[in-house]
Amino acid sequence: MQFKYFNKMIQRTALKYLQRWRKDENRKPLVLRGARQVGKTTLVREFAKQYDVFLHLNLENEDDRQLFEDNKTVEKLITAIFFLKSIERTDRNVLLFIDEIQFSKPAVAILRYFYEEANYIHVIVAGSLLETIIDMRKISFPVGRVQYMAIHPCSFLEFLDGTGRGFDANAITKLEGYHIHKRLIDSFKDYILVGGMPAAIVQYAKNRDILSVKDTYDSLMVSYKDDVEKYTKNQNLIQIIRTILDVGWNSAAETISFEKFGNTSFSSREMSKAFQTIQKTMLLELAYPTSSTQMPLMPNFRKRPKLLWLDTGLVNYYAGVQKDVFSIKEIQDIWRGRVAEHIVAQELLTLNYSLLTKRFFWRREKETSEAEVDFLYKYNSKIIPIEVKSGHNSKLKSLHLFMDEAPHDIAVRIWSQPFSIDEIATPKGKKFRLINLPFYYIGVLEDVLKKVES
Repeated sequence: MQFKYFNKMIQRTALKYLQRWRKDENRKPLVLRGARQVGKTTLVREFAKQYDVFLHLNLENEDDRQLFEDNKTVEKLITAIFFLKSIERTDRNVLLFIDEIQFSKPAVAILRYFYEEANYIHVIVAGSLLETIIDMRKISFPVGRVQYMAIHPCSFLEFLDGTGRGFDANAITKLEGYHIHKRLIDSFKDYILVGGMPAAIVQYAKNRDILSVKDTYDSLMVSYKDDVEKYTKNQNLIQIIRTILDVGWNSAAETISFEKFGNTSFSSREMSKAFQTIQKTMLLELAYPTSSTQMPLMPNFRKRPKLLWLDTGLVNYYAGVQKDVFSIKEIQDIWRGRVAEHIVAQELLTLNYSLLTKRFFWRREKETSEAEVDFLYKYNSKIIPIEVKSGHNSKLKSLHLFMDEAPHDIAVRIWSQPFSIDEIATPKGKKFRLINLPFYYIGVLEDVLKKVES
């Protein structure tokens, strides 16, 4: 099927969150956090269309930065901003966006007064590498006076919108994907191949040529590597971080050991610190196992973590598996199942915007046997196990062991087949419902779970 390319903005689902924030009477200045190039500034510009006045400050600009040095009260600051932008002051329906806020400590400090004294001005702030620069420059956001929102690469639903397949995205949100199952699976393979970085999606949408996205991937990697000196002043740590950015993609979706990671000679302590530094930039996450089957989830930091990068498209490109993704028929067969697991992890992260969201996997280690479930998802008060596997139900041994201990009867298997629900029993006799979820439904997992429970 041929799709027409629409040269338009990708409609991010984060806009719905921003709309709720806008209407909240207890609204606080909103701090956007996310890796470079995930679309933070573009998202705010799109959201700003809902306001009568949009004031955009970039604190890399000296004139914008000087405003916070010269005006120590929030009222004087607001007046000065309007003057600088040559706009007549109004206090109605105004959005102030302060970008690259890490360049000004006074700008960070005054945020509390927007909340306390000028809440009629809606304030959003963002900055490159906030997560590391906050530590290096000893910047402290006012506790209890700001809110945080995590911005991630685009989800599959956003990918469909960005590539002119809005009808298909609508079918998914209505849980009517079964009508066009094969088409959606084929589109999901495209998403796996391209990934969720907005610039990559826009480039791919022009002619459906993955080779044309090469320069975009290279540009992203150059920007990430150029930032390394901003992460830390420790030259040895800089070298280790650069090594991880060179070879770490090959270990995506694997449990890793810090000791001599990537066949290097670096110690476990050095490598661990480097990974933790990169994690602050939101380029990757170290997902730790847990043995919990109910709340609260308690990660076991003594066990080896699973390495999850911010985007599967970048993983495919830098691990050299694009050809495998392009040619293989079954998603679970790509790169021994690791690509399938990685894209599921990426999709799960887009289901909410909390900075506190972490991904877990379940591991039970006993002398007689080991068991592992790919992911755990917190739904209401339940911990839902998620396996990324095809095959017969009886072969889901780890899932059966988890369900024997779980205080509920719902599990999820993600696969390439149509949606279905199986009523099965563990070898010990516990009955549970196995939701067989096609890959394209991960983004509506909450809706599926609500429907199953109703």
